[in-house]
Amino acid sequence: MRPISLVVCLYRERDLLARLLRETAGLFDDLVVVHDGLEEPESEQPPSVAASHVNAIDFSQIEASAPPHPAYRQPNLPPRAGSIHELVLNHGGRFFEGPRCFQQEPHWPFAWSQARHDWILRLDADEFPSTDMKAWLENFRAAQEPPVEVSGYTCIWPLWDGARAITRRWPAGRNFLIHRQRVRFFGMVEHVPVPDGRYESLPFILRHEPARISYGLRNILVRRQGYAWRRVIAQSLLGSPLDLPRWRCQSAAWPEFWSRLRRRPIRYGLYSLLRGTAVTIRDQWRAERIIKPLMAVACPLHHFLIALLYRRLKRKMPSPPI
Repeated sequence: MRPISLVVCLYRERDLLARLLRETAGLFDDLVVVHDGLEEPESEQPPSVAASHVNAIDFSQIEASAPPHPAYRQPNLPPRAGSIHELVLNHGGRFFEGPRCFQQEPHWPFAWSQARHDWILRLDADEFPSTDMKAWLENFRAAQEPPVEVSGYTCIWPLWDGARAITRRWPAGRNFLIHRQRVRFFGMVEHVPVPDGRYESLPFILRHEPARISYGLRNILVRRQGYAWRRVIAQSLLGSPLDLPRWRCQSAAWPEFWSRLRRRPIRYGLYSLLRGTAVTIRDQWRAERIIKPLMAVACPLHHFLIALLYRRLKRKMPSPPI
């Protein structure tokens, strides 16, 4: 049997986590849940102070027998009734509270270091596997180890309008199961684990069903989280990936997309806005025979706004001494 660790990083979302644990019952052998900040928000540290405690750490280098990093804590027992802590313990898991980062990606390296198994089922609290994906996971746990060049698996991640999924075959490429010793990662919003080998694409659906619409311009221009993400990304781009919490990442080089944006933020931001929108419209038509321009422009516009913010922040940086 091939064991799997389910790893979830979240902020509040107790009811969604309860649904996820209900839908994944019997599909994992270990559970690690990391809360972004303390579960009781009134006593949280300021984000600029708290987030700095986990920067520039490669959590893959920490011995499994070592105590958890001091920036993360396991709350005292017994857990408060109705808390996420209680829910996790009731499902046999381990619950940690980390620094408040306003995003989940900086917590992934620590969370992976706490997992007991190398295969990581990487799900958000507002997601859960479809029936076909559940059957595949059951078979995966019972099957032999795949070749070492397989670093993980990707799936389809349909768009959700708050009441129903509006796509069936697009977008695809969402990695949901990874082998932690075969991927590299640094903890910045929107960065995904980079495989040593390859991801195998699967035709199964991961249901992403938050209490809100999951796509579109509203998420980019109205939702406060979008502004927080853009600021975190722009600030991260002022430095090096090695300044961030990371997993098996030893290179100071940015991936090609971010490297180009750093060199020519306005020019490459505009290029990405136009090309990204066109490519997304093409992919919509090929996968679903639909064209939704406002949906297609949302992510490229998000990246263009990051480029503008990065350029502004870079101009405010003090000039190096002559």
